[in-house]
Amino acid sequence: MGKIKFNNNYDYIISVDNLLSAWKDFLCGKRPRKDVQEFERNLMNNILSLHSDLKNKTYKHSLYYAFNISDPKPRNIHRASVRDRLLHHALYRTLYPFFDRTFIYDSYSCRLNKGTHKAINRFRAFSYKVSKNNTKTCWVLKCDIRKFFASIDHNILLNILTEYIPDKDILCLLREIIISFNTKPNTGLPLGNLTSQLLVNIYMHELDQFAKHNLKAKYYIRYADDFVFLSQDKIFLENILVKIEHFLWNNLKLQMHPDKISIKTLASGIDFLGWVNFSNHRVLRTVTKKRMFRTIQVKEGNNDTVQSYLELLKHGNGKILSGWAVDLISDNEI
Repeated sequence: MGKIKFNNNYDYIISVDNLLSAWKDFLCGKRPRKDVQEFERNLMNNILSLHSDLKNKTYKHSLYYAFNISDPKPRNIHRASVRDRLLHHALYRTLYPFFDRTFIYDSYSCRLNKGTHKAINRFRAFSYKVSKNNTKTCWVLKCDIRKFFASIDHNILLNILTEYIPDKDILCLLREIIISFNTKPNTGLPLGNLTSQLLVNIYMHELDQFAKHNLKAKYYIRYADDFVFLSQDKIFLENILVKIEHFLWNNLKLQMHPDKISIKTLASGIDFLGWVNFSNHRVLRTVTKKRMFRTIQVKEGNNDTVQSYLELLKHGNGKILSGWAVDLISDNEI
């Protein structure tokens, strides 16, 4: 059966109306920034100029501004110009609703009404089903992709997009954005682009389909490049691990991180999406707790910071940590 096709055309995506709507999406939370304010001073001229370049097929993506963050591990972020990011939003707001309908239910990264909390709750629900309410051993295969964003193959990604998008002008525009960045020839997507979030989900949807249709995996969850399989059968997980490695390399030119592959029992604790998950509870991983304590102490018990962590702790067994955080608020208010 052929893939469903994206029906919107190029003229709609580059229309002034869509660019104006995309500006409203883009502006949220960014108005104080100097580059945003400069663009907004001549907003209509800037939008009309962008529209003209897109209409005349003369648009070229500009260079990126690179900087590093720690969240908690060091990451190299590449931020595009306001003009380019506006276009990213114009594309995203039309492409996302279409592609989101094609994704499997248990893909949780960068999707509306999904996210990490939904993913770990789904993990818990799956663990109860596989373990027959903790009466059977539940084995978990956990995998992670090595240098995920930096390893996305441009040609493979564009071939996947071609299967869904018949409009060649849209494909050319996507190609311009995709090739605007690389970590090595024809490879890599920038972490800073809104479009990258969608494109990596489209890319990894190929693995999702392989997991569900070829491997017949009933209990499978993916969040970006972290994914898990749950089963009562350890041999089944050992066998599919080899198939997954072959599929990722042969079809997507991706490699799994050798230090982040494990097949363990749920009872021994599965480190997934910031939590160590057990049969009937979960706890924050140690590095997350240390970072939380350090952040609160640096901000001297700032109420907003502590409240955000209290919300996080509600998703696991964190009564002692919650009490410690509340004490910090009280001490700061005295």
